[in-house]
Amino acid sequence: MKAVTLKAPGGLENITLSDIADPGRPGKGEIRVAIKASSLNFHDLIVASGQFPTQDGRILLSDGAGIVEEVGEGVEAFKAGDAVVSTFFPNWPAGKPVPAAGSFAHTPGDGVDGMASEHVVRSENAFTHAPQGWSHTESATITTSALTAWRALVTDGQLKAGETVLVQGTGGVSVAALQIAKAMGARVIATSSSDEKLAAVRALGADETINYKTTPQWGDKALALTQGFGVDHVVEVGGPATLNESLKAVKVGGHIAQIGILSGDKADISVLALLAKQVQLKGLIVASRQDQIDFVKALEVMGKKPVIDRTFNYAELSEAFRYQQSGAHLGKICVTW
Repeated sequence: MKAVTLKAPGGLENITLSDIADPGRPGKGEIRVAIKASSLNFHDLIVASGQFPTQDGRILLSDGAGIVEEVGEGVEAFKAGDAVVSTFFPNWPAGKPVPAAGSFAHTPGDGVDGMASEHVVRSENAFTHAPQGWSHTESATITTSALTAWRALVTDGQLKAGETVLVQGTGGVSVAALQIAKAMGARVIATSSSDEKLAAVRALGADETINYKTTPQWGDKALALTQGFGVDHVVEVGGPATLNESLKAVKVGGHIAQIGILSGDKADISVLALLAKQVQLKGLIVASRQDQIDFVKALEVMGKKPVIDRTFNYAELSEAFRYQQSGAHLGKICVTW
């Protein structure tokens, strides 16, 4: 069968469409899935580029959606023909983060082989049901970015109707957060360096937009847009380059969900500002399997399909990553067989 693998030490030039052995039939507690689609995340890119070293020949990509072909002994939650989507932390079933969620040792496409493969055999915990009525490509956007946005706003943030959410940029997490927030009756302020992209997010429901290139002190602008009170939640994906503006933008007693490291992982922040704002600054990486189950149920009633910018073939994965690096996309980039 076909799979997309990464030769050590990484780098987009070392991504190869390979012929590998079929994984065979599922054992006890396992399911066999025909993978039909995946989506790209920043985490996938830093693995593929070699910034997060992984095993030579690693099959790439954390997100995968497809059809159950066969179930092993003892599996009751799935049956052949079910549409399913992968989980980022298969060893984190529910509740607060467990030690297994403190690293990427069990994350597909990093610590273990990923979903860029025609077929996989995994523990039933490595998948949940996909939303009813969604295509495989649409479902493939859930696992990492959209679920992270759900946890940031709903599981951790306890988002309420009427609150204000600030989202940064127009990548997968931010667009999903915008859609979730609007579906739950929140007001959304979106930032971007592109007026064209800001027009697009207004069309998706953003109430206010800020061009951070022409307004570098966008935290002050966010305060002005909230009559000086600040926003209830910041979906913080930028990292060091944006965190201090997020601290300006958030209200006293507000919530910053620290998700991204797009600008690096070393931040110089004002502890005094943290104290004065009495802010909840919470780091998170994706969510539990139960969170994903809850999110799928919510998606089935929200009526919000994901925003997919462009879809490539798995054989074009290097090109897809280069497009991701360009920053030209709005929403998700997907791959299919």
